[in-house]
Amino acid sequence: MISDDQIIKGCKKGNRKAYNVLYNKYAALMLAVCYRYTKSSSEAQDVLQDGFVKVFQKINTYKGLGSFEGWIRRIMVNTAINYYKANRKYAHAMELDLSRKEINEALTTDEQSLELEEVISSHTLLTMIQNLPDGYRMVFSLYVFEELKHSEIADKLGISENTSKSQLSKARRMLRSKIEIHQSQKISV
Repeated sequence: MISDDQIIKGCKKGNRKAYNVLYNKYAALMLAVCYRYTKSSSEAQDVLQDGFVKVFQKINTYKGLGSFEGWIRRIMVNTAINYYKANRKYAHAMELDLSRKEINEALTTDEQSLELEEVISSHTLLTMIQNLPDGYRMVFSLYVFEELKHSEIADKLGISENTSKSQLSKARRMLRSKIEIHQSQKISV
């Protein structure tokens, strides 16, 4: 197996085989990262491809500080954020409608405790996250998966810290509701 150092050296020399090895080694892992920030597999694939183009273009800037995988991951997350920002104007109207629905659902779910009566598969949970409105999904993913603070999320997405906090809260309530619905459907079957 070829080490990351060998792959990096090959890529810095422009070796196509090294690019291929790099892509094959990290594509599946980075696709999972991209899924967290997108609504569909085709969007995740687009972000992945754009992200790897950036990885290949910026490989000469990698200084070897920190993990190489972490460096690639940051590029993928930033690419996903840029994708979100570029497409945000189309999602805004949908978010407003879903916010009204989510607020109505939150009035009933806040009074109930969420008890997981079964283990929800990772695939089902990921699908629930992907189906969140764009802003909710982005804030939730950055906060939960990337462990960013609200100030960092606000800076990356160009929103206020209060908006970040609000969208995280709404995302959690919406996910909670989806989980409760999922559980009730499993029980009634």
